[in-house]
Amino acid sequence: MAEEHTGGTVIAVCRKAEAGLPKLVVDEIELIADQGVAGDYHAGQFVRHRYLARKDPTRINTRQVLLVDAQSYRELAQAGIELGPGMLGENITVAGLPLMQLTAGTQLAIGDALLEITEVRTPCKQLNGIAPHLLSATTIHSQGKKTYRAGMLARVVRGGPLRAGARVTVLP
Repeated sequence: MAEEHTGGTVIAVCRKAEAGLPKLVVDEIELIADQGVAGDYHAGQFVRHRYLARKDPTRINTRQVLLVDAQSYRELAQAGIELGPGMLGENITVAGLPLMQLTAGTQLAIGDALLEITEVRTPCKQLNGIAPHLLSATTIHSQGKKTYRAGMLARVVRGGPLRAGARVTVLP
């Protein structure tokens, strides 16, 4: 990480059994090792992302959980797009931890669970169904490169229940 941020707090947990946005804020989710969020569309041993599943339905699912930094919602609000937890399709909304600065392989202890960051989420045009221009607002063009601020994908290493208020700790 670029800065010394070691933790944050879960401010919302979300899931949705069907494909599509937004995910619904719930009181508690159950993280299941090597699966994802119980009852969520993207949970399972094999990739559930519709485009990737069409290409190779036997691909192992490393995109089990989506985490979004609450700061992203504040930045979107400054651009005139008012959204809240679940609207970007995340399972876990975190405050106080700059998620987009984490790298693949970073492990996060969240409550009793352990997650491992697998990749930056590349947003798609489905976001524009939530708010016009949301895709472009989550994509930053700089020096001929695109960077994204639409969350980080992770796999569940160790499962457990998770509620808002849980501490998120970046493991060394």
